[in-house]
Amino acid sequence: MPREQGRKPVASNRKAYHDYSILETYEAGMVLTGTEVKSLRLGRASLVDAFGHENRGEIFLHGLHIPEYTQGTWTNHEPRRVRKLLLNREEIHKVLSKLRDDGVTLVPLSLYFQNGYAKVEIGVAKGKKSYDKRNDLAARDAQREINRAMGRRAKGMD
Repeated sequence: MPREQGRKPVASNRKAYHDYSILETYEAGMVLTGTEVKSLRLGRASLVDAFGHENRGEIFLHGLHIPEYTQGTWTNHEPRRVRKLLLNREEIHKVLSKLRDDGVTLVPLSLYFQNGYAKVEIGVAKGKKSYDKRNDLAARDAQREINRAMGRRAKGMD
């Protein structure tokens, strides 16, 4: 059977873009068991409470919830186990140097299959203050109004 091509999204963490300013993003593989992959192929995962953490020069993903595979037997996985991320050594050093700054953390942004392999997009992020969130919402609303006005003008309605 040929390997599937393209990108197939499984889960995304939209709240991360609201709560954090994303400084840089990386694509990483994950060390998974067979039943985890089967559960992900059914589109079942939650990135809500997940975060990245460094341990002995390696990066791990904590809090990622992949529910148990329904057809699994005693070989089923633990839903919230710690999963190792697969990155190049250079990428790991870049991420770790950025994580040494105050207020910077590692958050998963999306989970997907890329050419048959399970991947996670992680972002080096800095937490937003509440006034930053309000400014972002105001800027987004203003941009939406500008786009509407330009659309009306292009159609000759204004």
